[in-house]
Formats: sequence, structure tokens, C-alpha cells
Amino acid sequence: MHTTAITDLFGIRLPIVAGGLMWLSDARYVAAASRAGIIGFITAASFPDPARLRDEIRRCRDLCEGGPFGVNVSMLPKLVPGERTQAVFELIAEEGVRFVETSGRSPEAYLPMLKAAGIKVLHKVPAVRHAVKAQSLGVDAVAIVGAECGGHPGMDMVGSIVNAAWARGQLHIPYLIGGGIGCGSQVTAALAMGAAGVVVGTRFTVAEEIWAHDDYKRRLVQAQPTDTTLLMHTVRNTVRALRNGTTDEVQAIEAAKPDVTIQELLPLVAGRIGRQAYETGDTSRGVLSAGHALAFTDRIEPLAVIVDRLATEMQAAARRIAPVPLAA
Repeated sequence: MHTTAITDLFGIRLPIVAGGLMWLSDARYVAAASRAGIIGFITAASFPDPARLRDEIRRCRDLCEGGPFGVNVSMLPKLVPGERTQAVFELIAEEGVRFVETSGRSPEAYLPMLKAAGIKVLHKVPAVRHAVKAQSLGVDAVAIVGAECGGHPGMDMVGSIVNAAWARGQLHIPYLIGGGIGCGSQVTAALAMGAAGVVVGTRFTVAEEIWAHDDYKRRLVQAQPTDTTLLMHTVRNTVRALRNGTTDEVQAIEAAKPDVTIQELLPLVAGRIGRQAYETGDTSRGVLSAGHALAFTDRIEPLAVIVDRLATEMQAAARRIAPVPLAA
């Protein structure tokens, strides 16, 4: 069903990737994606203890029952002393993981090792120009997330519908489109424009298998795309997040002090604060990544049900355009 270069690469039923969600993409969620016929990625940064990451990978493998899964490795923009990226990749290879999703800085330094281990690399970028660069380095596929995405949309802020068509003329490797994707008709549209599939994040955060508090999920069900906002542009680390007290405070600081540093903002934007919101359900504080796909987070339900709804919507969209005659 819907065979593309991405379904062939990952061995999945639908051309849909559940992108790595910091703190949230654990074995239970990723295995649910695998069993639903798509692929998900455990976020390695959520398990800084190597032993815990190894255990999570093994648990995921058991839960997947032979289905595909991967590990997300998000790298800082620049290599810093003490960073353990190399060790994480070595652990992934030792565990026989077949797929990784990389993001942040270029994965160039690690590609020889990953390729030698037979690992396929999906590199996530916020702009077509970065996708072209990643292609030249030899990654197997790229995911391009547009301005609508939750988390980090980059600095270019080009929308997903433009990225989907624009990339078609510049890439010869499979590419995914992310950012605001939450309805099956968008998947069909992305395929029609040349993409091999899509990346979904926000739409899946209301899945039952996501461990976050139900009050957090209920807030996403109630939210609209207009309930997101952009911040941290002044420190060149733009984030789209759910509007709350923290985003208001950060934006006020940025407006008053355009030369503010990331170190000055950390007491407000540190990831541990966001994790507390997932644990408690209190969404009033923390930078809680959320994109325009809040338009589609209409209920809390099993991930497999969400995926089946996307598949049905894909088919309906394809039927709507199939009978349309082309002008002579």
C-alpha cells in the first residue's frame, strides 16, 4: 500500500515516519509505530545513561516483534568537549539497530562508521539547502521540516508545501516533508509533489502510547494552530512551541534585549522544565514543542487508530483527484 522509496528503505506499510520526540519517543511509542506499519525513532538524548539507552533499544526490539525501528541522535550545532555522540553511535551499531535519524549538525564525521555497520541514515534538516548538502555527504534520505513544525524550524522559515515542490528539482535521494502534517490528504499531496513520504510529530503526541500526562494531551486536543508561537530567534535557535507563560516571558526578554544569550535564557527554556510539564500535565510553563498540526489533534486514541485514519484520508484524497481530466 502506497509503495515509495521510503517504504522500501524502512520496510514499512505507509510512507509515514514518526519523528523523534524529545523525552517522549520511548520503546512503547516507537514499537506502536512499527506495529502500525510506519517507523519511529527512540530519542537517544532522552536516555543519557548508556545502559538505559541500551535497555530501551532491547525493549523496543522485543515489542516490535520483528518490525522496523530506529534511534534518533540529535547533535549540538557544534562539537563540544565531553559530547558522547560517537559513543552513542557505537552503542547503536553494537545493538544491531538498522536505522538512525540524525539532526542538528552534519552527520558527515559519523557516516563511514554507520555505513560500515549497515545502518541507513535519515538526516533531518530545516531547509532544502541543508538537504542538498546532506545528499552530497551520502545520507540515505533526508527529512525537510518546514516553518509549521513544532520544535526547531530553523532560520529560513519556508513552508512545507513550498519545500515539497522545491526539493523535487534538487534532490535525487528520497526526501520526506514535515511541518504541519497531520491529515492524510497532506501525505497524498506531498507524494504528488515528489516527496517519498512525510514526518509526523505533533499529530502523534496525543497517542495513548505517549507516556505524557493526559492533561498535557487534553491541552493539545483543545489547542488550535494559532496557539503556537515562535521564540529564541535572537539566539539563532528558533523554536515553535505551545503558547504559555514561558513563551510570553522569553519573547518579552528578546524584545527588550536583542543581544540576549542562550545562557541567559536557559533558566526558562531548559529541557528539564518541559519534561516536568509532560510528567504533571501543567502546560503553563516550559518550552513545549508543538506545530500547526494541532489542527488535527482532535482526540486521545491509540497510535494505530491515528495511523489508520491517516491511511483512510490518503485514499480519499487520491480518489478525489483521480477522476479529474487533464486539459488537452
